[in-house]
Amino acid sequence: MGNGALEGAVIAVAGAGGPAGRAALLRLAEAGAVVVGSDNDPERLASAVDAARYAHGGATVTGESVDLLDLESTRDWAARTEKEFGRVDGLVHLVGGWRGSETFTKTSLDDWDFLELLLVRTVQHTTLAFHEALQRSDRGRYVLISAAGATKPTAGNAAYAAGKAAAEAWTLALADYFRKAGGEQGPTSAAAILVVKALVHDAMRADRPNAKFAGFTDVKDLAEAIVDVWDEPAAEVNGKRLWLTEKP
Repeated sequence: MGNGALEGAVIAVAGAGGPAGRAALLRLAEAGAVVVGSDNDPERLASAVDAARYAHGGATVTGESVDLLDLESTRDWAARTEKEFGRVDGLVHLVGGWRGSETFTKTSLDDWDFLELLLVRTVQHTTLAFHEALQRSDRGRYVLISAAGATKPTAGNAAYAAGKAAAEAWTLALADYFRKAGGEQGPTSAAAILVVKALVHDAMRADRPNAKFAGFTDVKDLAEAIVDVWDEPAAEVNGKRLWLTEKP
């Protein structure tokens, strides 16, 4: 088990049941953290939690279904987590989704309605629910996973890129909260953005053995980058976009 910056830390992971969430649970548990996952798919979440527990015997890894589209439910999750474990040192936001179109002209605003909920509303709710607990921590971190398309949108990805850009802006506002709360000594907690082109995992490679997935970030490498956010001082990562792919 780990003995570094995450030893004994309590980390919440939103969207813990997907491939990236599964990898994050495994790596955070390996680093010595207490990991509290949530996902809207109970079976997928239970599988991810069990895998992390099995891989790292003795690790505390829990999971529960939380409606992150409901602010009070999200606040209740934050309060329960802090009450049960005495602290919250991190929230990793891995809730995702994608919809695109062939051209800008064919963009459907139904796609925006769908993506705004997943990519923006869940960020709003988790930040509002967890920010005070994270500020109380001596190593609080909010970690958003974003996409390079937010910086350089393409015609067919207008809704997705706009959603990611909005989530980044909201996260940077949280970073400013941490900066101001730190005063002259600087922030003790941080909000950081990890930027990828796209993610890839073993099942995708198995389904498309001839695909190159150029510029994609493996979910295991993403999990390692998430852990690394705690290795840096809060002031070094607060309000920063940390690129895991080439800048567009």
